[in-house]
Parts: sequence; structure tokens; C-alpha cells
Amino acid sequence: MEQIERIRQMEMRLERSAAAVMELSAALDKYEAALEDIKALDAYYGSEEWKQDYADDEAARLPAGLKRGVLSEDGMWNLLSDAKELDDRLRRGFTQRV
Repeated sequence: MEQIERIRQMEMRLERSAAAVMELSAALDKYEAALEDIKALDAYYGSEEWKQDYADDEAARLPAGLKRGVLSEDGMWNLLSDAKELDDRLRRGFTQRV
């Protein structure tokens, strides 16, 4: 019975690991595709254009129905900080290796 249980346990580990590897690979592909957008947002945030857009929003010069999450200081800061932290994490690699 010990052999059967070992095989079952290893099979569960194989299934979990295979799913995690596929999910991480897909997530990295999606993140890599978003890097151009993140770079553009980083360049925009704090630029003279962003400052003007922010001022115009504060002065209610923009259309009421316009989505303006990009003018949220917290939203932009959080995204760019999270992206930097993720980039640092990817550069460091994982502490556990196969």
C-alpha cells in the first residue's frame, strides 16, 4: 500500500506542478505583451501632458463620461510600483531551484 500511496502523491504533485507552470507561462506572456503599455504609462505619468490633463480634469474641463483612471495619482503610482516590484522579483529569480 505504501507504493500505491507514493504514486498517488507524486501524481498529485505532477498535476499541480504542470498546472502552475502553464499558468505562470501564460501570465508571463501576458505581462511581456503589456510592457510597452507600462513603459508608455511610465513616460506619461508626471509629464507635462499628464500634468495638463490632470489640471483640466480638476477644473472639470473634460467630458463627464470620459474614463480617467490614468489621471488617478494613486492608480498610476500603484501600477508602476507593482510593475517595478514584479520586474525586480523576476530579475532576482526564485530562491528555490529545481
